[in-house]
Amino acid sequence: MNEYRIKGLSCAGCAQRIEEEIQQLEHGEDAKLSYNSGKLTVNPQVSITDVKKILKSDNAYIEKSSETNIGHEHSDHDHDGHDHSHTEGNAKMLKMLISSGVIYAAALLLDGVLDKQAVVLLYLIATIISGYTTFLRGLKNVFKLKFNIDTLMTIALVGAVSIGEWKEATLVAILFGLNELLEGYGMEKARRSMEALLQVAPKEALKMENGQEIIVPISSLQAGDLVKIKPGEKIPSDGIVSEGKSSVNEAAITGESLPVEKESGELVYGGSINNEGLLLVRIEKAYKDSSLAKILHLVQEAQETKTPTELFINKFAKYYTPLIMIVAALVILIPPLLFQGDWMTWLYQGLSVLIVGCPCALILSSPIAIVSGITRNARNGVLVKGGVFLEQLGKIDTLAFDKTGTLTKGEPHVAQLESYDEERFFLVAGAIEKSSSHPLAKAIMKEIDRRNIVTPEPDEIQTITGRGIKAMVDGQTYWLGNEKSIAHIAIPDSIQTRIEQLKEEGLTLVLVADERQVIGMFGIADEIREESRDVIAALHKIGIKSTVMLTGDHQKTAEKVASAVGVSEFYGNLLPEDKVKRIKELSVNHHVAMIGDGINDAPALASAQLGIAMGKGTDSAIETADIVLMQDHLGKLPEAVSVAKKVNRIIRFNIIVSLGLKVIALLLTIPGWLTLWIAILSDMGATIFVTLVSLTILIERQKHLGK
Repeated sequence: MNEYRIKGLSCAGCAQRIEEEIQQLEHGEDAKLSYNSGKLTVNPQVSITDVKKILKSDNAYIEKSSETNIGHEHSDHDHDGHDHSHTEGNAKMLKMLISSGVIYAAALLLDGVLDKQAVVLLYLIATIISGYTTFLRGLKNVFKLKFNIDTLMTIALVGAVSIGEWKEATLVAILFGLNELLEGYGMEKARRSMEALLQVAPKEALKMENGQEIIVPISSLQAGDLVKIKPGEKIPSDGIVSEGKSSVNEAAITGESLPVEKESGELVYGGSINNEGLLLVRIEKAYKDSSLAKILHLVQEAQETKTPTELFINKFAKYYTPLIMIVAALVILIPPLLFQGDWMTWLYQGLSVLIVGCPCALILSSPIAIVSGITRNARNGVLVKGGVFLEQLGKIDTLAFDKTGTLTKGEPHVAQLESYDEERFFLVAGAIEKSSSHPLAKAIMKEIDRRNIVTPEPDEIQTITGRGIKAMVDGQTYWLGNEKSIAHIAIPDSIQTRIEQLKEEGLTLVLVADERQVIGMFGIADEIREESRDVIAALHKIGIKSTVMLTGDHQKTAEKVASAVGVSEFYGNLLPEDKVKRIKELSVNHHVAMIGDGINDAPALASAQLGIAMGKGTDSAIETADIVLMQDHLGKLPEAVSVAKKVNRIIRFNIIVSLGLKVIALLLTIPGWLTLWIAILSDMGATIFVTLVSLTILIERQKHLGK
């Protein structure tokens, strides 16, 4: 399929009509046109000349830069973002509307001064300038028996002119043109915000080849290439620092504004900015496989999905317009036929009802809010894979958390220690654990290093499966491990009591003993993330009714962590299949989201109504979940939920306003008070209002919790 960027789409309904017309072309049955993103996908065999003709009927056109990048999966962000043709199109339309307005004002002022034909001619000129495109589209639709917004406006214009209401007809044409212009501006503003987000992708890289610096496009970079990144430049793709030291701004990936220090051997992400030092980076992935490329692609794809609300609105609008036409016919016919009403009066009222049938504001009530919400979260390093998931996030009332690596750091640390022979205890533990890569060994070595203790080399080491390690240090035999590893000695009651106490506290024990006695023990715990408690409190505050912790650790550890972070419920000793079972049980009566690290929580993430992964851009996290937190902490989660809830509130509010104003306008027909200009203002007012309200999602800044 070929992809094109479409500019100048005037409304969501028009985009739907254009899509249907393109689908009628030969090989066009699979064509998709998204009003939200302005992206058209078509079969390469479709005649682009015919597509352009259809687009031209709505003053829309294919952006030149997307034509030159046909077939590129990411073509829509390969261009330089300086296409001003849409702005020029808007400027042209604005000039036409101003000209119409001036002529209309002149006609009003000269009414009674000039003869009637001259005034009518002025009204006609003003109507043609501002309304001819709508009129031609509508006329075409009338012959095709296609009833949409253009058809309604054309019938209303013809009707108003036929009964001599020139003043009203001209005002309707001008206001409708202004309505379309403002509607286009609103969606373009949301799209521009999204496009600004997509401009973070670098375009070129400084590649080192045989000691020479060569400027190459990032698309040509392969794994293993060495690139030089000067201060202020963007890192072209994911890689490992080969030489140099600098701080790097990773906001494009994680949404975090604070720079991260990088040196030799550390991972860097494509799209992040090198601040002050010179870095040599060994590329790990071709750009198309990098975290940034995946993020940008998914953010764009996110605009394409239609939410259940949007699908309902589109379906409703499909039946709403013909229904309004029937109501308009009844308004025209019933009062004169049954109640001796004046035909001209009720024909005028019927034409006004027709204009009330324009579903502009209703169709627009959702897409701008959705695009704004996805963009706002993406800026913050929260990747929502589609409008449907954003809508779901706003409905969530229960959040289930994995413990390790989510509420905790997944990095064990020494929380308690007991020493019965301090000098030997640390020396022996350090000698045995210094060469081990086990997480518990690393925690013990961190504690020993903190105390600046220099440890000897062991004489010999033997691993005992399921128990621990037996080693010879300074000619003496020692054991290090769990309780089973010290089964050869009798443990005094006081030490046994302390062992039980530490276990009660949910700590993992590592004991050290010689041939006769215990010389000390480490109580190790997984460190709780600093922000976890604040995050849980913030989630409860914004309307999450229940927070649930699921873990494979034993119940005492689960209880301790649950108490420390403040979750509503917790379950320990769970295997992966048990987590899935719990999620399914919770989902019976609640809207449940599961949040984990996206690697070992895949089954639970998939079984929840919404899967949220965290993991600073790891492939598995991006691929597994519906929503990805691109940081290695939960700090941005409350704001993401808050934005989603706001989007849902605004969509509901927009629907109520759109339909409410139409109901009020229709009720004015009962006493015969509805006029053409009131009808168009009710639709125009609602359109402008829902657009502005939806855009507040982009401009509002909320406080978020971070590290």
